[in-house]
Amino acid sequence: MGSGKSTVGELLADRLGVPFRDTDADVVAAEGREISDIFVEDGEDHFRALERAAVRTAVAEHRGVLALGGGAVLDDGTRALLSGLPVVYLSLDVEEAVRRTGLNQARPLLAVNPRRQWRELMEARRPLYVEVAQVVVATDDHTPEEIAQTILDALELKDES
Repeated sequence: MGSGKSTVGELLADRLGVPFRDTDADVVAAEGREISDIFVEDGEDHFRALERAAVRTAVAEHRGVLALGGGAVLDDGTRALLSGLPVVYLSLDVEEAVRRTGLNQARPLLAVNPRRQWRELMEARRPLYVEVAQVVVATDDHTPEEIAQTILDALELKDES
């Protein structure tokens, strides 16, 4: 949350000359309501099922830059699906997340004590992000343009290996 995946993803797609897609946006479009509303009305398990389906569809259909929601990696099947793909993990610390998002937007998993909950989410998720990522890019104190260039450089080096 707040890593810049949508902004950086769009920049990266533009530089590569490919389309950009966000699975969170796919879920919102398919359901006709915001993710926070899905959480409140139907619960997290229902949202995660929608998210899994959106990721499977996007990975199968999309040939470009794809942004996944922060919790997508919680699913074993999603992690297996991402294996071998050029996955990039955009990391940041809690202070940077606060600066970028204020942690006051409609983020259902951060409703109470957002700083502590963000830390707990990241402690649980970070090993999974690292597991699926071919490239890890720290986004703290970097512009989206710098981050996109760092990703391009890292993926190019990865291809040369």
